[in-house]
Amino acid sequence: MKKRLSMLLSAFIFAQPVMAEEQLTTTMPRLTIETAVTMAQAAMEACRKQGMSVSVTVVDRSGIPQVQLRDTIAPPVSYPISRKKAYTAVNFNTPTSKLKHNAQSGLGQLGEGLAFLAGGLPIQAAGRLYGGIGVSGAPSGKTDEACAQAGINAVIDDLEMQ
Repeated sequence: MKKRLSMLLSAFIFAQPVMAEEQLTTTMPRLTIETAVTMAQAAMEACRKQGMSVSVTVVDRSGIPQVQLRDTIAPPVSYPISRKKAYTAVNFNTPTSKLKHNAQSGLGQLGEGLAFLAGGLPIQAAGRLYGGIGVSGAPSGKTDEACAQAGINAVIDDLEMQ
């Protein structure tokens, strides 16, 4: 009887599904510095072709700048604004041009490094958020955004293949 009970108990224990261990860490894809530089330079070049000097910032997923460039005669104020646009785009995961309504909200009053102005885009590829890019200094936010998109376009095919 004891042997039979022991066999039944063993069969029961070994028949239970094996539970996978819960994952304790995550791995986030990040842009290399080379990719960030390529994006910033492509965005700046797109504006230069239109005769505009701008500042460009590329931030990582956390909103921390990886690259900041200010063209030779870009207005000094464009430098911090490009960073704020990139930071806002990555934190809201949406183009800053779609966030204008937030400027008058409580969020807009906080400051916190946010800029609800057109010219910032999230960097997304293959269903992942990589960071944000912000451009400032062109006569309109629409142009800033087009230059930011040119920066993303310079690397998007390679990011999609990751």
